Amino acid sequence: MTNASVREFKMPDVGEGLTEAEILKWYVQPGDTVTDGQVVCEVETAKAAVELPIPYDGVVRALHFPEGTTVDVGTSIIAVDVAGGAAPAEEAPAAPAVPAAEPEEKPAARQPVLVGYGVATSSTRRRPRKQAPDDTAGRQAAVAVQAELNGHGATAAAPAAPAAPAAAPQGRPLAKPPVRKLAKDLGVDLATVTPTGPDGVITREDVHAAVTTAQAQAQAPAQEQAAAVPAAVPAPSAPVSYDTARETRVPVKGVRKATAAAMVGSAFTAPHVTEFVTVDVTRTMKLVEELKQDKEFAGLRVNPLLLIAKALLVAIRRNPDVNASWDEAAQEIVVKHYVNLGIAAATPRGLIVPNIKDAHAKTLPQLAESLGELVSTAREGRTSPSAMQAGTVTITNVGVFGVDTGTPILNPGESAILAVGAIKLQPWVHKGKVKPRQVTTLALSFDHRLVDGELGSKVLADVAAILENPKRLITWA
Repeated sequence: MTNASVREFKMPDVGEGLTEAEILKWYVQPGDTVTDGQVVCEVETAKAAVELPIPYDGVVRALHFPEGTTVDVGTSIIAVDVAGGAAPAEEAPAAPAVPAAEPEEKPAARQPVLVGYGVATSSTRRRPRKQAPDDTAGRQAAVAVQAELNGHGATAAAPAAPAAPAAAPQGRPLAKPPVRKLAKDLGVDLATVTPTGPDGVITREDVHAAVTTAQAQAQAPAQEQAAAVPAAVPAPSAPVSYDTARETRVPVKGVRKATAAAMVGSAFTAPHVTEFVTVDVTRTMKLVEELKQDKEFAGLRVNPLLLIAKALLVAIRRNPDVNASWDEAAQEIVVKHYVNLGIAAATPRGLIVPNIKDAHAKTLPQLAESLGELVSTAREGRTSPSAMQAGTVTITNVGVFGVDTGTPILNPGESAILAVGAIKLQPWVHKGKVKPRQVTTLALSFDHRLVDGELGSKVLADVAAILENPKRLITWA
């Protein structure tokens, strides 16, 4: 857009350091009038779905990306004529109007765009873009030099080495700090990389291309030997075919993608231990029914989860060392003097774990109110990214699905997670006689780097003792 009155609204950092978001739905079209604060689209990050408001008045000139497109933070997604001019007819279709390299132009330090979303440094790596500039000759020359530096370059490639300095910028190569870090991590000398970005700036794609070509060159002898064996040729075609009539392939992205990565990271980083206890919760169920009639809980959601959450909070107060995290870089255990209680929630977009901030300081009615708001917001798909940050321990209620118990995986960065099974009438020995009682099984998974068997057992035993006799909520508080 060359018109000075046209403002480009860029994808903001809505997820505290996340690098991309998918456009789920546009609420405006070219030619529509918009006002400051009006929601123009809904996007999904790796953590939540968020509505984006436009920060100025005007008329929509163009939508740069269609629904379903994943866009890097800092990339312009909509153009608005603040002078009120009508949108030209040829600009109406939604089509990418920003070069693929433009996201590299965003400043290194992002500024907060939406109220309530802070900017934080993230270790999340941006995935390679699907489209890359066509500079095959330059990349081959650069890769030849890098191959020689790595000690595995072919002698035939030596004459191509002088071509790299001619394509590279004079003096120190131009690259953003994240690109320099990427090159350092991958062992790539930026002086040998041919830039394709504006003004000779080296982009992430340039670094990845250098690595890919260097690896291909190093593997060339092995590939040549494999090519000599006729039986090896048909092998790659086997995984390509699948039954389209009876199978559906769903792209892994958004919340589902983030959850998968987090669970794999947690399962293979924190050594999990799970302990179980079966407990008679008949008295707790009676207390739930009594609280429903209490005027202090009028209009609030009162259910067994409320008292289970309170029981866990009391158990943590009695065993504070369980509320901690592991700092790998500093080799320290961080004991936290607050509890941000996570509640695992199944949503159409996948599993999310929002948490109740400072749950330890809330009264029972306040905790009931917070639980109700958390569940309703999650079901509506309106959980904010900040609501899923800084959790310390989590509860997952698998009993709502009729499951007796499970071995839950820790939410990354947390020390423990309590799984609550289905509450059922079962034969139970009570006061020397077998009677039908309300019984459930609890499972506590914990990080064995932080929590040893004795501490984990005490926490689980305390939760069970409170649910068996909820009067302990008063005597132990």
